[in-house]
Amino acid sequence: MAKKSEENQINVELTEEMAEGEYVNLAMIAHSQSEFVIDFIKMMPGLPKAKVKARVILTPDHALRLLNALKDNIAKYEDMYGDIDEDSNGGFPFPPHYSGPIGEA
Repeated sequence: MAKKSEENQINVELTEEMAEGEYVNLAMIAHSQSEFVIDFIKMMPGLPKAKVKARVILTPDHALRLLNALKDNIAKYEDMYGDIDEDSNGGFPFPPHYSGPIGEA
């Protein structure tokens, strides 16, 4: 009989390519009644064009879980390293009046 903690474990596969990750410095979020769409974008200074490096589509309940997990991890980060400077944008202006894609399901 498996232990309770073993029953709740999920085996997650991470390919070598995915493990390398993608650098992004901007996220744009849109939503519909049934989903949230998060585009992770890499903006380069001085270039008028930015590239979406990944798109993640979440149900509203998973989006809320992500928000809570981020809040928890940010609090732990700030406990260890100090407050994150909210005014720092990495030298990139946020695109004005961005409405983002509208997700439909």
